[in-house]
Amino acid sequence: MQYEAVIGLEVHCQLKTKSKMFSDCPRDYFDEPPNTLIDPVTLGLPGTLPVINREAVALTIRTGLALGCTIPENAKFDRKNYPYPDLPKGYQITQYDMPFCIDGQLDVDTSNGKQSIRIERIHLEEDTGRLIHRNDGIEEYSLIDFNRAGVPLMELVTHPDIRSAEAAANFLRSLRQIFRYIEVSDADMEKGSFRCDANVSLKPRGESKLGNKVEVKNMNSFRSVQRAIEYEIKRQSKLLDAGERIIQETRGYVDALGETVSQRSKEEANDYRYFPEPDLPPLKISRHQVEQIKSDLPELPIEKQQRFESTYAIPPLQSKVLTETKQRAEDFEETVKLVKENRLAKLVANWFIGDVAGKINTMGRADAELVDTGITPAHIASLVLLVDSKKITASTAKDVLEFAFETGTTPEQIIEEKGLGQVTEGDAIQVVIDNIIDANPKAVSDYKQGKDSAVKFLVGQVMRETKGRADPNTTNNLILTTLDKLN
Repeated sequence: MQYEAVIGLEVHCQLKTKSKMFSDCPRDYFDEPPNTLIDPVTLGLPGTLPVINREAVALTIRTGLALGCTIPENAKFDRKNYPYPDLPKGYQITQYDMPFCIDGQLDVDTSNGKQSIRIERIHLEEDTGRLIHRNDGIEEYSLIDFNRAGVPLMELVTHPDIRSAEAAANFLRSLRQIFRYIEVSDADMEKGSFRCDANVSLKPRGESKLGNKVEVKNMNSFRSVQRAIEYEIKRQSKLLDAGERIIQETRGYVDALGETVSQRSKEEANDYRYFPEPDLPPLKISRHQVEQIKSDLPELPIEKQQRFESTYAIPPLQSKVLTETKQRAEDFEETVKLVKENRLAKLVANWFIGDVAGKINTMGRADAELVDTGITPAHIASLVLLVDSKKITASTAKDVLEFAFETGTTPEQIIEEKGLGQVTEGDAIQVVIDNIIDANPKAVSDYKQGKDSAVKFLVGQVMRETKGRADPNTTNNLILTTLDKLN
């Protein structure tokens, strides 16, 4: 039987605040010794009371506005009760029926074209502690680190609109890009500040009734998300084909095996016994506050991409690469401003996407940017202008970029110190051409027989002899003139 996958995502993202969600304890726990960033409020010690982090609320509303959500006027916090060892209070302060953001949407690219994925809600809660599992060869045990507990955690829940593992992974990529653009989070999956659970079910194609859903956890990369969902779709398909029933459960993804494994039965909302948080008052979100946050939103990736295409005549594929990160887009525009001519924007784009990207990639960091190298927008602007004015060739410019990357020296200084200026004088090039033609009688014979490849060969020899400094057009014309005289 043919089945259709029905996928919904629950995305958790730690917010970039200075303190935790309900106390003034510092929240930047990464690389800190275990249980050093804790306080009485986070641990829920007797007599302590939570205080709402205003910045976290503002960042959540900022995210909702960026994703086209409605911001209700009234919101509240609730208690979610469950007895996990990484939950210090025995309950989690979260939001249940009155979140900060509802009814958003995000369009993502898939192999079948764009797909609109509806966002049901975005709510705010506190993160849990972290369990560290150990095996010393004698016994297995777990340690608890509460540094992460209480960190502001934004949860985004989609409608079950996703129909493929590819679309799910692309949705997460687009979401992370937006989170970073609007600067609400570093959204780093490796550090755990951007996490995702997937609800996967199957239904016979063409039917409306949904099947039992399985929640998949422990996916720590976009590749893992895609592979885990693909595996789960195949697993459920085999069970349904065999006439078996899909059990509603939570399964964990084991990356080393490429498989999901059963963890526990899936909880329902009533299992958590939600009730309004008695220590926090309901919140009223003023329209003035919402408008202030909205006015402070930066240009979003898709808006920037479309502007690059219309303003600089950059093709869609290139504009998408240029706007992958906010920093790269800003560096590109700064370079265009420095060259002072929009007609050169395509050349600037070629440098960023080609040679400059290649140099950045050699740093071995996925998040490396131009600022992490010895190169600046001023370096790239100088190279573009030097090539455009024919003071150096494109080949020489690549060598100059290499030196600049290593030393941070300006292109002009490198050219002067190493004598890399372009040779444009006909007399100087002619001497080289004469020597090359004398040394390659076969190429001369091929040209006389009408083989155009002979000229390209000779041009290449001249460029090699001059170390790329000869002007290619001048060289080509002089070679043709010299060969014709030989006839």
